[in-house]
Amino acid sequence: MSTTEESVIRLAETADPVELSLVVPLFNEEESVGPLIEQIVASMSGYAERWELILVDDGSTDATILKARASLARPDLELRIVELQRNFGQTAAMQAGITHARGRLIATLDGDLQNDPKDIPLMVAELVRRELDLLVGWRQNRQDGLVLRKIPSWIANRLIGRITGVRLHDYGCSLKVYRASVIKQVKLMGEMHRFIPAWVAGVVPSSRIGEMPVTHHARQHGVSKYGISRTFRVILDLLAVMFFMRFRARPGHFFGSLGLGLGALSGLILFYLAVDKFIFGNDIGTRPLLMVGIMLFLSSVQLITTGILSELITRTETDASTYIVRTVHEKDG
Repeated sequence: MSTTEESVIRLAETADPVELSLVVPLFNEEESVGPLIEQIVASMSGYAERWELILVDDGSTDATILKARASLARPDLELRIVELQRNFGQTAAMQAGITHARGRLIATLDGDLQNDPKDIPLMVAELVRRELDLLVGWRQNRQDGLVLRKIPSWIANRLIGRITGVRLHDYGCSLKVYRASVIKQVKLMGEMHRFIPAWVAGVVPSSRIGEMPVTHHARQHGVSKYGISRTFRVILDLLAVMFFMRFRARPGHFFGSLGLGLGALSGLILFYLAVDKFIFGNDIGTRPLLMVGIMLFLSSVQLITTGILSELITRTETDASTYIVRTVHEKDG
């Protein structure tokens, strides 16, 4: 754990309790960050508990960080800005915000004004009422392109639900509310933010994960960071999720099963060739099947040893961060 993160934890232990932390990753959203802060403050004006806003600048190359820092002096806003050293991606930025959050509850939303902050108090109340650990927003009336966003998202949501067993209509909605004690048990890596409900289902029963309809707006400024190529990354990430959910604690079973299967097939092939050679006297030296049997045997050995190494790795604790914080901006400078 880094020195910055240790100081955040110590601060969380001594400060007055924060009920809700709002985490917003930002990347080149200079036109959106000002209106976003205004909407958040207006939407949270009736919230009775103490709350904070955490903006995570994910290595923006425009004036996003400067415009965000302009709101640090606002008396009606408890704001902290986590500035990352470079662009690490939305998942890492979200992880950074969650790590620095001090609230008992954590809400996440995008910084492009497509999520509506007015839904946050309603979602918080719904999560508490239903005694959930995670409440996911459901964009029933999405304001996105049909081909580039809606159809790939529709396919991905059904694939994810079928493979993970967590049935939701909208995995990709960034507007979510969590219990901090639960989401901080989940380490987000790669581009796995869209699979957060599946990761949360690894630490709590799926019955404690719910969804509710939320408002969705068309993008007002800038350009979308997503395209059709994201569909292929989702498929690869989905395979990784399936592996981790089923074999994270026992990767040796996955690789070992494949290795034993190939080894058995190799044994049958080599046994057949041995019988053909020594019983029937046929020449097998130039037969392609001999090479296939040898390659299957070598693959079997490799997979079994990979499984053993994977078991060793899973038993080795690691705390490598997926991001580097340049600095944290607060009101006191």
